[in-house]
Amino acid sequence: MSGDTQKLPLRQGTTMSDEAVPDIDPSTTAGLLADRLQAWKHAVGYLESYVEALEKVHRAHAKEYEKVLKTISHPLKEGAHFDQGLGGVAGFFENMRVNTQAMVNSNSETEKTLKGSVLPILERLHKEIKAKHKEVTHGVEKGAKEIEKARNTTQKHIELLGQQTAAFESTGGRLSPTDDPYVVQRGVFYRLNKQVIEENNHRNDLISIQDGFKGFEAHVIQVIQQAIDALNQVAGGQAEKMRALYTDMLGAAQRIPPDFEWKGFVQREGHRLVDPNEPPRSVDAITFPNQNHSSTKPLIEGSLERKSRNKLSWGTQSGYYVVTPSKYLHEFKDDDNLRHDPKPELSIYLPDAVISAPSGEKFHIKGKDKSKSFSSKLAGTSELHFHAHSAAEAQKWFDAIRIAAGATGPAYESNPSSPAATISETKTPLDTGAAQKEQEAGITGGDTVSSPTEISPAVTRQNTLKNGAPAAASAAPAAADEKKTTVA
Repeated sequence: MSGDTQKLPLRQGTTMSDEAVPDIDPSTTAGLLADRLQAWKHAVGYLESYVEALEKVHRAHAKEYEKVLKTISHPLKEGAHFDQGLGGVAGFFENMRVNTQAMVNSNSETEKTLKGSVLPILERLHKEIKAKHKEVTHGVEKGAKEIEKARNTTQKHIELLGQQTAAFESTGGRLSPTDDPYVVQRGVFYRLNKQVIEENNHRNDLISIQDGFKGFEAHVIQVIQQAIDALNQVAGGQAEKMRALYTDMLGAAQRIPPDFEWKGFVQREGHRLVDPNEPPRSVDAITFPNQNHSSTKPLIEGSLERKSRNKLSWGTQSGYYVVTPSKYLHEFKDDDNLRHDPKPELSIYLPDAVISAPSGEKFHIKGKDKSKSFSSKLAGTSELHFHAHSAAEAQKWFDAIRIAAGATGPAYESNPSSPAATISETKTPLDTGAAQKEQEAGITGGDTVSSPTEISPAVTRQNTLKNGAPAAASAAPAAADEKKTTVA
């Protein structure tokens, strides 16, 4: 037994697939093993009944042996769990039936000895099997429920992702921050990771219980052998024939290898057991619907330094920022989808924001935080100052933001040292007072300038340089009905 190794066949019923929510009952293996323990318990119960009946036989002589035979005359309950050939538990019980039939006419006066030495061994074994059965059924049941709960949560979030990706396509990407498919997908990964942890923990528990069955069943066989040996010693005072019959029963029990029944069980039911050689599940290998949808792919993402909105705070703080196809700039603590549920700490809808052209490594965005966090309710509309790792990186962020905001055309320059661009879709009446106001949305420079809507886009800079202020004044009526120029 010590040198034997048994490779369990692959169990198709519990093989974890790459689906996010496998259609597998996690309690199937536990139920199978619990049913097997029930079979062992009934087998030991058969022996207990046998010894108890022997007490009556020794008291009532030959006729009582017929009652002994009746206790084992029926096939074993859950008999399919035992090898029906010779050399196993089923063959052992068949041997007992034959020998007991020969004892019908024998005489015994050892009732008290049997009751005090043999029966307690089997009763203790019965309690051990019962405790093992309770450990398997109750210990695994909780894990199975946790898996079912985690799978339901994951499935609901995947369905939510499907709804939001469909809404993204039908509404042109105009979604609330919490409905952003990118954010929802990160939520799927978070819940999927919790589900996989529960599944792997449950799987490890089952493998541990399953691996212990071989040793436990060997112990059961050994205790049964011990009980039969004690029975043989108690009956030693009987006639030589009775001794020979008991010795034969002992030999039948001792000829059963400790792992004989387990090996036969694995050979018959191995496809329903967990394969310990199968690798555990990994989130990286799992796919789910809409995982690679275009709305879940960021236009740009990475770490940026941002000056705190708290006026009493100095310095900058690092964060992980993402520009999504839904035209949001999201701020996260980091890019980890697994340790915690990734919810944006800040969400700016870029078409409604004012974005300045980059100045070296810095650029600014003025807009309202729509993340519905506690800080967003306090801050309202505020100007955010970003600091990239390099000027080239700042330009990349600015280009991605322009694309997300839907701006077109060259940036509008208010002066040589402060390039500016305006993003807006609203019309502006010809009012000299309104021309002096700051723009509420768009890409602007550092200084306040007159609205470019008062000048035709084709002659904005040419006429200003060529003809001076009068040319701008003459061009104002022609641009009265035009929208503000959107630039990217």
